[in-house]
Amino acid sequence: MTAGAPRPKVGAVVLTMNDRPEEFPRAMASLLAQQGVDLDVVVVGNGCCPAQVPAGVRTIELPENVGIPEGRNVGAAAVTDDRDYLFFFDNDAVLPAADALARLATEFDDDARLAYVQPRIIDPNSGVTQRRWVPRLKASDPTRPGTVTVMAEGVVLIRRSAFQAVGGWPGHFFLFHEGIDLAWRLWDRGYTGRYLPAVTVHHPATNPARHVTFYRLNARNRVWLARRNLPRVLIPFNLATWLALTLWRFRDRAALRASLSGLREGLRGGHGTRAPMSWRTVVQLTRCGRPPVV
Repeated sequence: MTAGAPRPKVGAVVLTMNDRPEEFPRAMASLLAQQGVDLDVVVVGNGCCPAQVPAGVRTIELPENVGIPEGRNVGAAAVTDDRDYLFFFDNDAVLPAADALARLATEFDDDARLAYVQPRIIDPNSGVTQRRWVPRLKASDPTRPGTVTVMAEGVVLIRRSAFQAVGGWPGHFFLFHEGIDLAWRLWDRGYTGRYLPAVTVHHPATNPARHVTFYRLNARNRVWLARRNLPRVLIPFNLATWLALTLWRFRDRAALRASLSGLREGLRGGHGTRAPMSWRTVVQLTRCGRPPVV
């Protein structure tokens, strides 16, 4: 951001279930300490009345847990109308540098096609960036920047006009794969994404399988993702790839049964409006290193 330029206007959305009494205050403190941006923060209580919220921060209380993507949609809709960017921030993450948001926002200045920017996520205890946090297939070097076709949705800055143009997060997914769905729809509208590992965020390396419904929802949403977004001829290839990897990886019978249950659930329907991406988008995603069958 050049001297004298207007500060980026960012709306930040944080979800809470009041179950992280130590992590949430740290996350909020690091967010509110950001410099060089005009910040509007909304905390959404997903099935609760938000607690430990700093003074001056707006809150929304949802009577029931509507899931992460829909909770974020609710928060995004409540951000003031003058915000140019939306920052989705996990409530157990920490921005270690006060200029992190400003540096991310600067990336949008010279590229009207750029829809989202993701920083590098690092476990603060081990210093490791987990493979699932690197938005590319070749994740051995998490310090390599570049164009990416998916995102780690827990810590990402998105151009608000692009987010609204594609209808936001797929709220009915509840949990898992909503970032891929959103990224694919953004790419199909002519937008791109960028990974900026020079900007870092601290986030504990939790295991997604800690959620009791992980295997079922993970499988169901993989089916929904394909059925919503892919040309029909690619859907069986996408699902066959996922099924082969699942059978190869899982040795736990209970996990495998839950995954197959989710697969059947996804095939029965519920994926929502189908809007298959163009073949041009398929080619672009493939050229950028991630064909939409993987």
